[in-house]
Amino acid sequence: MKKLIAEKRVQFLEYLEEIKGYSDLTIKSYADILFESLQYIEILEEDNTLIFNLMPYRIYISKLNAKTISKKLSAIRSFVKYLNYTKLSVILQADDSVKVAKTLPKPVKHVHVVEALQRADLKEKLVVVMLYTLGVRISELASLELENIGESWVRVLGKGKKERDLPLLKQTKALLDEYLAINRTKKFLFEKNGEKLSENSLRYMVNKVFRNVNLKVTPHQLRHSYATALLNSGAPIVDVSELLGHSSMATTQIYTKLGSVLKQQNYNKAHPLCKEDM
Repeated sequence: MKKLIAEKRVQFLEYLEEIKGYSDLTIKSYADILFESLQYIEILEEDNTLIFNLMPYRIYISKLNAKTISKKLSAIRSFVKYLNYTKLSVILQADDSVKVAKTLPKPVKHVHVVEALQRADLKEKLVVVMLYTLGVRISELASLELENIGESWVRVLGKGKKERDLPLLKQTKALLDEYLAINRTKKFLFEKNGEKLSENSLRYMVNKVFRNVNLKVTPHQLRHSYATALLNSGAPIVDVSELLGHSSMATTQIYTKLGSVLKQQNYNKAHPLCKEDM
């Protein structure tokens, strides 16, 4: 049985790559979680049905934070769903959900982005500006090909290999042209030795740029900043959802909650009654 499950695990990871179009980083995360969990999950067989008892594994990971536990259990559920899809009957035991608060990192203030860019070199500046003005994922930026960059738009390949076109600001296009005039890349916007630059390399550049102004900022935080800025400026949520490449509007609605908090803070600062004792 262990051999069969191991073979199915390999097939599942191939499915995530070839059919679902997941990034290498995401697939590695799934692989690590499944490799770890299958060492602890108790697998029983009853009436041609496999029972995955998660309790031993849940005890093993019980000291981790709720978000990490939820992520690991979600990966296992996806694997079991795949097993059932392949006509292998599997049910889960001890699969109670772990509640995780839907929160987002604080958006980066525009003034801090401008300050950080003033100390960045051309390549670093372009990486930050592309993330900040397009709202793309770091994986999408790493995979961006030259042929998909137009005069006023950029076409990115998102999750599930779904394409979407994003408006390209004139300032961003000017920075792109300046960079490409110096860096003669062949296929991808960001390359090294003829291969696309890794996500980790791009992530390091972002960290470095903001570290110069004593801030810790991630690429995903810039994506949050992009979404929050659009919603706070009145952009329709359906448009923002499409620009972000979200498969569900519910994901985008998390940003509206964050935007409401910022609006309340601004209101408290601006309204004269908030400055007086009632």
